[in-house]
Amino acid sequence: MALFRKRAVGKPGEWYYCLEHHTVEEGPECPAKERLGPYASREEAQRALESAQERTREWENDPRWHDTAARDGDG
Repeated sequence: MALFRKRAVGKPGEWYYCLEHHTVEEGPECPAKERLGPYASREEAQRALESAQERTREWENDPRWHDTAARDGDG
């Protein structure tokens, strides 16, 4: 049995989006595996899912992201 629990430590002014609770938190309060961030502002954290979707679309369409051999059918 553990005597001490490791608590997520954050700094005031760091904002996170909790994927489990679908809330914005200053902290962090939830475990790292369940949050996105840190963000510089509450507003940025509120847009976390939208920002992640935008980045994913950019990566999927970035020719540098894809292997040249796979694109040419050699691999």
